[in-house]
Amino acid sequence: MADTLNQTNNVVLSNKKRSSDSDDHDDSFFVSKKQTKSIAWEDPAAALANARHEFGEHGGVNMSIEASATFTVMEPETMRRMFDGELGPDRDFFIYSRHFNPTVLNLGRLMAALEGTEAAYCTASGLSAISSVLLQLCSSGGHVVASRALYGGTHALLTHFLPRACNITTTFVDIRDMDMVKEAIVEGRTNVLYFESMSNPTLTVANVPELSRIAHEKGVTVVVDNTFAPMVLSPAKLGADVVVHSISKYISGGADIIAGAVCGPASLVNSMMDLHQGSLMLLGPTMNPKVAFELAERLPHLGLRMKEHCKRALEYATRMTKLGLKVIYPGLEAHPDHALLKSMANKDYGYGGILCVDMETEERANRFMNVLQNFTQFGFMAVSLGYYETLMSCSGSSTSSEMNNEEKELAGISPGLVRMSIGYNGSLEQKWIQLEKALSKMQEKMSF
Repeated sequence: MADTLNQTNNVVLSNKKRSSDSDDHDDSFFVSKKQTKSIAWEDPAAALANARHEFGEHGGVNMSIEASATFTVMEPETMRRMFDGELGPDRDFFIYSRHFNPTVLNLGRLMAALEGTEAAYCTASGLSAISSVLLQLCSSGGHVVASRALYGGTHALLTHFLPRACNITTTFVDIRDMDMVKEAIVEGRTNVLYFESMSNPTLTVANVPELSRIAHEKGVTVVVDNTFAPMVLSPAKLGADVVVHSISKYISGGADIIAGAVCGPASLVNSMMDLHQGSLMLLGPTMNPKVAFELAERLPHLGLRMKEHCKRALEYATRMTKLGLKVIYPGLEAHPDHALLKSMANKDYGYGGILCVDMETEERANRFMNVLQNFTQFGFMAVSLGYYETLMSCSGSSTSSEMNNEEKELAGISPGLVRMSIGYNGSLEQKWIQLEKALSKMQEKMSF
């Protein structure tokens, strides 16, 4: 029996597998409702709400978890047709969960809706999503132009691993310097322009429309890491070709899952799952369907969480600035990218949930974090972000430690830069009092 697709309410009831000779074809395999080039962009929360809702096998309000590693067929000939590419997930035919899995596929549909792309598929980690995209878009001898200010793991991938293992080289640029970007892109040689929508940890905001225009003029694919700004920014709407995420962060929200996502054209996602040359298929960064189910349950309230993260980050950044701290936050009018971010941001989601405080030296940064965690319980000393508690780390000696001192200086990462992922647990004023107490204790020993 074919799946029942209700086009009005955009819901899918899971039933039995299609027969291989059925002409009934559901082309919503990748493309969510209203996710076409000709339809105006929606608010990310509205787009998620309009994505098809898949009910459970027995009518449950939540989708079923397809935990099988392998899938049966009704006729022997069907298996050959699946391996030949004649039958696939678009008609509810699945081979093996390292290839497409129904539960992971549904999460991919939601991620495509969130980012406004034609397709998406999810992976075992954010870095596996990044590496798989780059390996699909670049061959041996390929060239990437990338921002100097990147997550340390991505920087290490581009600087060390890809040149050694794959003969793929990278030219790093100041992403704010458009002339430098233009000069670095070599038409006919450069495959990818790669940057973060908001850089980790320096919070440089990329001019996605202008960077995309420059890249596209030279036939280069634009890949944007939007981990720091889900809901806040929509890079695909602004011109990017591919959007990647570490879902482990804001989208998960619980600091309990490692996952990633690739959002982009269906042709790219399909090519990454190709049985002969697909980077996702052959390298195997497979997402567990149980994890996919967990994440699908968290996406509907991502917008509410992001609004609170961003609201508090702006309030704390404003108050700390008034106290004389050196705060880096793009929601502040003094930030060099404030006007740019305001022009690109989705309405009502704020300016991001991350702020940085520059304590100038690592010793002062460590003392600051120690007081905040161990004396006033404002937050936790831990890497990552998007948790309901505030997480703090000294970036230069942690998440950017893969970079040498010169690279960190070029990226604008000072030795005392404290990155804060602002949480929403407790009341805003309760947490501010804890922060004020920490600052008072710090002032007993040093001045700002």
